[in-house]
Amino acid sequence: MGSSLPDQRGMFFEEFELGQRVITPGRTITETDIVNFAGLSGDFYQLHTDAEYGKTTPYGQRIAHGVLVLSIATGLTAQTGVLEGTALAFREINNWKFVLPVFIGDTVHAQLEVIETKPLPRIDGGSVRIKVEIKNQDNKVVMKGIWLILVMSKSM
Repeated sequence: MGSSLPDQRGMFFEEFELGQRVITPGRTITETDIVNFAGLSGDFYQLHTDAEYGKTTPYGQRIAHGVLVLSIATGLTAQTGVLEGTALAFREINNWKFVLPVFIGDTVHAQLEVIETKPLPRIDGGSVRIKVEIKNQDNKVVMKGIWLILVMSKSM
């Protein structure tokens, strides 16, 4: 039998346009998230895991690991379905800035904007450069940067 496209509801490379925006659902950061991430990553730094130590810092409390929040943002993006079945690779993260701390109980979401598309015939698709802002419940940017995603073409 011949190969067929995987089930997809995501957008193909040709469907991405400059200026397109997507806002993900939100997700509240919990203590369990931080504990689980510390165990998974091995990063038990006191700023994340020691409540008493956290009180002595300029933040006055524990904060979430920055890369935990980044990982959650990739999951929230996946939940939108925009890249489901059409993403070939998460290729790059560029100009990433950790702007504000994220605390236990904060609710974050990501705002995505397509800023560049480039066809890549050798992979039967193209690259989509996306400006990402992760915001908290007060709509303040806590992280921002650029993701480069490789996306399949309709012709694949």
